[in-house]
Amino acid sequence: MTKKRPITIARGDGIGPEIMEATLNILDKAGAMIEPEFIDIGEKVYLSGNTTGISDEAWDSLRRTKVFLKSPITTPQGGGYKSLNVTIRKSLGLFANVRPNVSYAPFVQTKHPNMDMVIIRENEEDLYAGIEHQQTPEVVQCLKLISRPGTEKIVRYAFEYARKNNRKKVTCMSKDNIMKITDGLFHKVFDEVSKDYPEIETDHWIIDIGMAKVADTPQDFDVVVTLNLYGDIVSDVAAQVAGSVGLAGSANIGDNIAMFEAIHGSAPDIAGKGIANPSGLLHGAIMMLVHIGQPDVAVRIHNAWLKTLEDEIFTGDVAKGRPSVGTAEFSEAVIARLGQKPSTFTPIEYNAPEPESDDTFKLPPLVKDRPKTDVVRELDGVDVFVFNNELTSEELGQTLENAAGPEFNLAIITNRGVKVYPNGFPETFTTDHWRCRFQLNESESKSSNAAILKLLTRIEEAGIDFIKTENLYKFNGELGYSLGQGQ
Repeated sequence: MTKKRPITIARGDGIGPEIMEATLNILDKAGAMIEPEFIDIGEKVYLSGNTTGISDEAWDSLRRTKVFLKSPITTPQGGGYKSLNVTIRKSLGLFANVRPNVSYAPFVQTKHPNMDMVIIRENEEDLYAGIEHQQTPEVVQCLKLISRPGTEKIVRYAFEYARKNNRKKVTCMSKDNIMKITDGLFHKVFDEVSKDYPEIETDHWIIDIGMAKVADTPQDFDVVVTLNLYGDIVSDVAAQVAGSVGLAGSANIGDNIAMFEAIHGSAPDIAGKGIANPSGLLHGAIMMLVHIGQPDVAVRIHNAWLKTLEDEIFTGDVAKGRPSVGTAEFSEAVIARLGQKPSTFTPIEYNAPEPESDDTFKLPPLVKDRPKTDVVRELDGVDVFVFNNELTSEELGQTLENAAGPEFNLAIITNRGVKVYPNGFPETFTTDHWRCRFQLNESESKSSNAAILKLLTRIEEAGIDFIKTENLYKFNGELGYSLGQGQ
């Protein structure tokens, strides 16, 4: 290869510039054929008045190069600043977050010397949609959004990753014993997609006990696929269990663009001291080299890094009482070992990716590309959320019974998800936020939103302050909503 590959690079905040300099020095000495385009993102851009933390020119660079090597950045506290990491992942469609977690015993201290697992984290949906509202003085909400196409995409990616990397098992983690519709969809699609990969073993864990298993017996896992929030937490737990969060890198893969980074933050408390571990960002860069078709360079760097550990050259975060070196010294030690292979660790080998003109990870056709069966959607009722800090649950229920009109029947009132009417318990604690479920009467099964508008008018006339509605539907005769606790 003689032509250099353009890549976009952000030095980041905190320790970012230090570890990026060390990483780029290693890449250069290893012969990486890359042509950097540097952009400014993060704290400096935020504080200049750009609330997104990234300029239009930076977006143009990312679209042009399609590959992004990014150091950690700092999001200023307060002021309504949104996470730039989330913005980049979602705006560029980087749906898959890939986080390998490997133990490096006996050189990096760990209780789990046989750990070698990969977390495949959904990157665009779930609670990271960031849709939050304060609805009453006492209650705020965050919407959890899960889509079937988004779920199938990440699940299928996990199986394709396992197949391409000779992995034997894919584990799904969710909380579908509680969130039966959202997490239930994720688990259901996992089971559907797994049928296309009969050679790969599968299992499912509820996320709480699954995460406990990762902390206790991580060697039992191979590839784990999970939702956005769970994936964020479990990948940090796995990295720490492996030895140090400072060692882990990650890839963020999209249909057209990919981003590579360390999983840790900008660590402003040690910025400028020259002691940060560049290994996490370096591992992200190694994944980048494989992605852009330079696996030979990735192999040289990875094996040199392993040989550096074997020679007991450590930064302070993994030294644990042993002699340590700084950021620059560690990078020079890796450079000095380029071309060498480890003897305790198994030498790394990377296969060149299949030739693709745009360096993207191609998936088989998704459900959205297939013919859809007819779905019959029927209105079944409406949840009306109201603000009330004066009436008791019984008084509120009686008032809304009268407002239900001929189209609806007041089925239940809940407070924080627990039934308080009819026949609520006096021990139940309540706030000022009430969910009032109105079911359509059978004779009104053909009703439309017009009936809901009439209902809301009657509620308003009764002096009740409604703040939100959620329509209740059946899909092909099955409930498209969860029952209230106690319903």
